[in-house]
Amino acid sequence: MEKKEFKAESKRLLDLMINSIYTNKEIFLRELISNASDAIDKIYYKALTDDNIVFNKNDYYIKVIPNKENRTLTISDTGIGMTKEELDNNLGIIANSGSYAFKKENEIKDGYDIIGQFGVGFYSAFMVADKVTVISKALGSDKAYKWESEGVDGYTIEEVEKDNVGTDIILRIKKNTEDEEYDDYLDTYTLKSIVRKYSDFIRYPIKMDIKSRKLKEGTESEYEDVYEEKTINSMVPIWRKNKNELKDENYANFYSEKHFGFDKPLRHIHLSVDGAVRYNAILYIPSEMPFNFYTKDYEKGLELYSSGVLIMDKCGDLLPDYFGFVKGVVDSEDLSLNISREILQHDRQLKLIAKKIRDKIKDELSLLLKNEREKYEEFFDVFGKQLKYGIYQEFGTNKEILQDLLLFYSSKDMKLVTLDEYVSRMKEDQKYIYYASGESLDRVDKLPQVEFMKDKGYEVLYFIDEIDEFAIKVLHCYKDKEFKSVSSSDLDVEESEEKEDTKSEEKSKLVEAMKDLLAGKVKEVKISNRLKNHPVYLSTEGEISIEMEKVLNQMPNGGNIKAEKILEINGNHKVIEKLMEAYESDAEKLDLYTNLLYNQALLIEGLPIDDPVEFTNNIWKLL
Repeated sequence: MEKKEFKAESKRLLDLMINSIYTNKEIFLRELISNASDAIDKIYYKALTDDNIVFNKNDYYIKVIPNKENRTLTISDTGIGMTKEELDNNLGIIANSGSYAFKKENEIKDGYDIIGQFGVGFYSAFMVADKVTVISKALGSDKAYKWESEGVDGYTIEEVEKDNVGTDIILRIKKNTEDEEYDDYLDTYTLKSIVRKYSDFIRYPIKMDIKSRKLKEGTESEYEDVYEEKTINSMVPIWRKNKNELKDENYANFYSEKHFGFDKPLRHIHLSVDGAVRYNAILYIPSEMPFNFYTKDYEKGLELYSSGVLIMDKCGDLLPDYFGFVKGVVDSEDLSLNISREILQHDRQLKLIAKKIRDKIKDELSLLLKNEREKYEEFFDVFGKQLKYGIYQEFGTNKEILQDLLLFYSSKDMKLVTLDEYVSRMKEDQKYIYYASGESLDRVDKLPQVEFMKDKGYEVLYFIDEIDEFAIKVLHCYKDKEFKSVSSSDLDVEESEEKEDTKSEEKSKLVEAMKDLLAGKVKEVKISNRLKNHPVYLSTEGEISIEMEKVLNQMPNGGNIKAEKILEINGNHKVIEKLMEAYESDAEKLDLYTNLLYNQALLIEGLPIDDPVEFTNNIWKLL
């Protein structure tokens, strides 16, 4: 037996490995299984150029063996094994990767890749074990060797007996502490769960003896515990299968198995890309919104794999926020992973993949909108608000992606329309895309200003989501047509011709008097020719509309935001006559009428009135 010490720099790195590099102790099993997979891959590569080696995939496997009595966990493989020199070099010098050296010496083809290229994954075993033993017999050798270490003090190497080629890694699991339940790593169910989480798609069988209850032979009611060797990983991921082999139910089953949701996905997208960055992906557009979607607990992102090994549960960088509802997996062999494989060293590859995924989701939604309108409207009813938030949150930088996916209700048949459909129906001389905002379709449709626009033959979009107007302000225009609120004081719409009015001067004095009575509440009072049946309404000037005022003031620390309001009075309504009479003979009654009209205008817009008691008392006075 030879006793050797780790080099000084290796001691420091080993201490770093045990305490700092990995954030999650269960990762050790992923690392050891990945190394075992590499060891089998190496035989496969040797077989490509050596006729004496016959590679039958069914002969190669990895086995996980827990032993609670001895507190050991063994990871055994039938891979290429290691010679004494390789044990010394690969395990005695931390960060010296035998897999990396092998990859450099051999051309990797046929879609296989070597996983463990940093030479540090093995030492993650010391996070859960106080002693690690490696027994290995190399391909072509008649001798086997045992490498053993209890950590930074060093390691020993000695010759031992081993029948078959391959490597057994035996971990003596630490005892439980107040902070960590190490016993979990001896539990069959826990180990199986870890394997399924991180290594489910390793291309070789990962086997385990699984206990089950069976009827004892020769009896009718007596049961006994039996152990059967079972393969616990799937091996071939669905995203690497040929699309022609798969049916909708296969994709739906995978969605369910991965716990992406309890709903049935509306659409799936299967990508196999061989370009600047190679990757496979399966994406799902859900039919229902996750219950916590608009909470801080929701974490967007796709599962990210590298060569079938799980790297991240939720890689948020693969999805823009506005497509954050999309679920799925991405697997790439071209990612530059960092030493712990928990994050990426470079994001260039990730950005390329993310851009392709974003474009593919957009294309899929566009096809759904074009070919299955009813289904798209169902989707939009659930996730449309998120698309609108996308335009607002990113200041319109993505409007080319999102604007044609938006739907709004329209005054034309009260149905959902796209912006393109609206523009295609615009009047020849129409400069603006007109919209009205409110809390519901019914309330918006009854607005006085909407009545005026419909009477003039203009189609109006109805904004009933609080985000609508904010998003449109950012979008600004569509196909060179600017958006204009029907509550704007400047609509650029021909109004009814004013009849010759002999009392125009008196009316001017009237509105000035009303403006004084409403000082601080409205910017202006004016007589309007827009209204048909309604006596009064509020229009606005500037960027802040009445609906935006409501939304902003409902926000935490929203302050006291006020739109610049204009009280417009129907010049053709009988109310103007009453106002004139009051102005000429009864100042108290003018004050009463003015405040009643102003409060009525507020109620029409869904705004709170300042003093409900005073308002009702004024109605009694009028009665």
